[in-house]
Amino acid sequence: MRRLTGLALRFLAAVLFLLLPAAARAADYAPWVVYYRGSEPARAFFDYRLAVFDADRHPPLAPLLDRDIWLLGYMSLGEMESWRPDFAAVKASGVLLDENPHWPGSYFVDIRNPAWQKRILDTLAPSVWTQGFHGFFLDTLDDPGHLERLDPVRYKGMTAAAAKLVHELRQRFPTAKIMLNRAFELHDAVATDIDFVLGESIRANWSADRNAYVLTPDADYRAYVAKLKAVQQRNPKLTVMTLDYWSPDDPAGIRKIYAAERTAGFLPYVATRALDRIIPEP
Repeated sequence: MRRLTGLALRFLAAVLFLLLPAAARAADYAPWVVYYRGSEPARAFFDYRLAVFDADRHPPLAPLLDRDIWLLGYMSLGEMESWRPDFAAVKASGVLLDENPHWPGSYFVDIRNPAWQKRILDTLAPSVWTQGFHGFFLDTLDDPGHLERLDPVRYKGMTAAAAKLVHELRQRFPTAKIMLNRAFELHDAVATDIDFVLGESIRANWSADRNAYVLTPDADYRAYVAKLKAVQQRNPKLTVMTLDYWSPDDPAGIRKIYAAERTAGFLPYVATRALDRIIPEP
């Protein structure tokens, strides 16, 4: 019997995927990983089913493209980092706002500005797609809603513009896999435009004030779980992932986080805050 090509296998997998219940479909992406450096060789990811890489610095993609792994390229839609290659050009276009006080060197953007939307749709997303990524990881889309709450007059329409941008990205790339990080205010508007929703830091995170990894208060965690389940009800095809941060020197603590997220029905990964190393599940 002739072997199926990678494309044929993915088509068959997509058909079967639609026939499976949500829990079974989620298992198709386990284990998964987030890694934002380029020093690890491609073979380090051979046992993963989904990987999120930074689109500008990542391991070689070619050895992974024929394997059973989905590759998503990171895109920051609500902020712009000063180290990105086109930062100067973006700054000159007038779309940058204030620097994010929690992330020095990263600047909020006016997502309503046509110049920013054009960069995402006509330049950034195509550059990620043509590298061989199967889709996009959308980050920093909490920012538009945050800014609009801070100043409803100055930033009126930011949340709506963010939702519109996600919708237009889906229209431009109908076969792409799209993962949305948090951005709870957008869920009602974009639930059917995305394939994954990520709950980052919902169970554990790094506390700069305490200089330590800390667990999220139980009441806050239950609220996050409810929000993630709500968007999944709007789109039963969604897979809910979680990304929590914890010390790799505490495997017992990591195991507890994995157990909590799986009990909630989510697909977890636990890493260090820098996301610059692979942390296998203990």
